[in-house]
Amino acid sequence: MSFDCRYIRNFSIIAHIDHGKSTLADRLLERTGTVEKRQLKEQMLDDMELERQRGITIKARAVRMEYSLDGQIYELNLIDTPGHVDFHYEVSRSLACCEGAVLLVDAFQGVEAQTVANAYAATSNNLTIVPVMNKIDLVHARIDDVLAEMESSLAIDPTDVIKVSAKTGVGIDELLAAIIHTIPAPEGDPNAVLRAMIFDSHYDSYRGAITYVRIVEGTVRKGQKIRFLETSTTHEVLELGQFVPQRRACESLSVGQVGYLVCNIKDVKQVHIGDTVTIPGDFAASPLPGYKPPQRMVYCGLYPSEGESFEDLRDSLEKLVINDPSFEFSPESSEALGFGFRCGFLGLLHMEIIQQRLEKEADLDLVQTAPNVTYQILKKTGETLEIRNPQDVPDTGQIEEFRQPIVRTNFIIPANLIGPIMQMCTDRRGAYLKTEYLSPTRAMITFDLPLAEVIYDLHDKLKSVTRGYGTMDYELIGYFPADLVRLDILVGSKKVDALSIICDRRDADRRGRAIVKKLRTEIDRHMFEIALQAAIGTKV
Repeated sequence: MSFDCRYIRNFSIIAHIDHGKSTLADRLLERTGTVEKRQLKEQMLDDMELERQRGITIKARAVRMEYSLDGQIYELNLIDTPGHVDFHYEVSRSLACCEGAVLLVDAFQGVEAQTVANAYAATSNNLTIVPVMNKIDLVHARIDDVLAEMESSLAIDPTDVIKVSAKTGVGIDELLAAIIHTIPAPEGDPNAVLRAMIFDSHYDSYRGAITYVRIVEGTVRKGQKIRFLETSTTHEVLELGQFVPQRRACESLSVGQVGYLVCNIKDVKQVHIGDTVTIPGDFAASPLPGYKPPQRMVYCGLYPSEGESFEDLRDSLEKLVINDPSFEFSPESSEALGFGFRCGFLGLLHMEIIQQRLEKEADLDLVQTAPNVTYQILKKTGETLEIRNPQDVPDTGQIEEFRQPIVRTNFIIPANLIGPIMQMCTDRRGAYLKTEYLSPTRAMITFDLPLAEVIYDLHDKLKSVTRGYGTMDYELIGYFPADLVRLDILVGSKKVDALSIICDRRDADRRGRAIVKKLRTEIDRHMFEIALQAAIGTKV
């Protein structure tokens, strides 16, 4: 069913982890009567089992609500986004479909590193921001301090901030009114040529790939032929509709609406998230701007353990890639582990979640190699190689320059811990940029660090140094030359390919000794001596 786009509001809720985003979404669903109270289970939109267990939102979800204000019925589309730094890509995808964002800040924890990062992402997408402070019912709420933090770090006027408690339902009506009054209606012409953006998809074994779309121009109807620009494939719309939160079919979707399309697509490689949907033929619209393909930051090898089949692992990975296009895989083989896959992820949490989903949903037992990042090598012949696997590093004689990815990292920490954090970053070869004070007790420090150090154990170290009060957020700024080497591990003077790592020359000795020491305790006793060695090139 089409709806006048002047009365549609598309928005998402952005927040740091644990600031109560899923609970706020539950309250909105309940207040607008979308879900009856007795059907409402906690974290209604987090329907993946892992999401409930860990209490974090992983995939983007969409839901339609109706709310009447001053005698007019409005259609509100909430596009739910994850808050964790690894899923920044999902956030940017969801933001591209909205005109506004509700920026949620915890009344006790205040502004965190990802609050800042997500607020910047929203402003760079030209979204109107509705600032909200949650958990005002807490005994320890620091309302005035947090308002001051929001003003100094995000330039938000304290009088604009709406104070709510998602748990008790205080302030929800004020929030709904603010969403309607502050966020602009979508623009576009319902009679123009169809243009829609795919922002998510998932696979249904009966219906094929189900595509989630936001209509930007024109109208799409049941039975119509449509075309995906990225893959240049044409399909017929068998069913379309909206999420309330379950799928509900309707006859057409027009400008500004958010919904789903079922086109009986059995080959999931035809659905590219961020792709533009239009009509076949010469009058097709041009692709929509504003979509960046995901950057994989971390790679590791996944191998089936004994007795598990390589084909089963491939099938499971292919199913997973459909609704998580930010992860990629390609076959590889190792002398030690046999056949497996090289997989690319957005970050360590993403890697862990994919591995858990494979073990849970597909009942596979996996062996994982040490994670590493993508490096670049400039050869003496002038060609540049991308290295995703330590075994691909050419001989030292052929290398002109070894480059590593550097990330700009923001830490938000208690001001009395600036010293230890600076020391922690300098130990990891970081370059200091600046310090900003958000309030007398909290500061934001910025460092440029090698990505390899960030994924190795930086997050855990930060949490232990700051006793859990520090948060961080990073973005890639480019590849820069460094003195790197490949470290090989020899067992009984045979090289074990699965144990090779790339590391800084100054760090090689320490890392090599650590691995050899660990192997010494892991390998069973033999009747004869087994030599364990770490080597760089020919130097042992």
